[in-house]
Amino acid sequence: MEKVRKILVHLSRENTAPQCARFVQSITGHFVGSVEDQATVSCSLENNRFILCDRLCDGGVPLKRASFCPIKYLSHSEADTLPPDTLNRGVDVGVAVLLQSANQRLLLTRRASSLRIFPNVWVPPGGHVELDEKLLDAGLRELKEETGLKLSPDEISSQLLGLWESVYPPMLSIGLPKRHHIVTYILLKSCQSHLQLQACLRPDPAEVSACVWVDAGLVEVVVSAVDGENDSVQIPTDLPQTISVTEVSPHGELIETLLPVSVLCNRAPDHGEDIERVSTGTKFALELWLKTLEPHSEMG
Repeated sequence: MEKVRKILVHLSRENTAPQCARFVQSITGHFVGSVEDQATVSCSLENNRFILCDRLCDGGVPLKRASFCPIKYLSHSEADTLPPDTLNRGVDVGVAVLLQSANQRLLLTRRASSLRIFPNVWVPPGGHVELDEKLLDAGLRELKEETGLKLSPDEISSQLLGLWESVYPPMLSIGLPKRHHIVTYILLKSCQSHLQLQACLRPDPAEVSACVWVDAGLVEVVVSAVDGENDSVQIPTDLPQTISVTEVSPHGELIETLLPVSVLCNRAPDHGEDIERVSTGTKFALELWLKTLEPHSEMG
């Protein structure tokens, strides 16, 4: 039996034995076909395999891809031109942590400009799941590595929000796929306020160039800027036009500055260089986060 070198996505449908997903295989499409972009699946991490199946436990979790997902539109002839080392990668597994403070703020980080994949894009802290790691442990490790925040499982409550099929570059018009992931979004609820957590931030400048705490009002505007659509985004007049962010210098110094809210409402471009924006997968996760707040807002 071949030694497992990294955790990859495996697929099971109608109780079949899980099979390792191919790099050019649409994970979402495996469950819902070529038209729909969202499925409900169950997931588990077993023997260093991340298994997705349609046998639902506890209602399952949403799995979604972008309407413009490159794998969805990749032709056979285009797939044949991919380098062998790309074709043989399989589909990787990532974890991203939505850290919610006691006063319902969420932490987002801007990826360093030197990173090869999605530079200057706002995302939750996260990264790859290592061999023999649990999803929560991987999320807490990545949170510590990227932001310096060290939280133990007994300090937080956690909830798996959803899964996102992430491809880079994010559109075929920009280039053929080089990376293909399923990102697991985990909500972590802390009992500390965002100011208490902010005081402990020590971001790694090799990974993070800025941090920001966002509230539900701002998130609602950010998710209204749907990638792949062209309608104008209206920033409510009662919402500040700028937001305080913490810039991270190359030496790790923290500098408070202001960022126009409009930057967080930028959409993914369909050609040329990428721009500073909130990633499409992050917007999906933020929408799921807003739904977790609804019962509380109705009670209030």
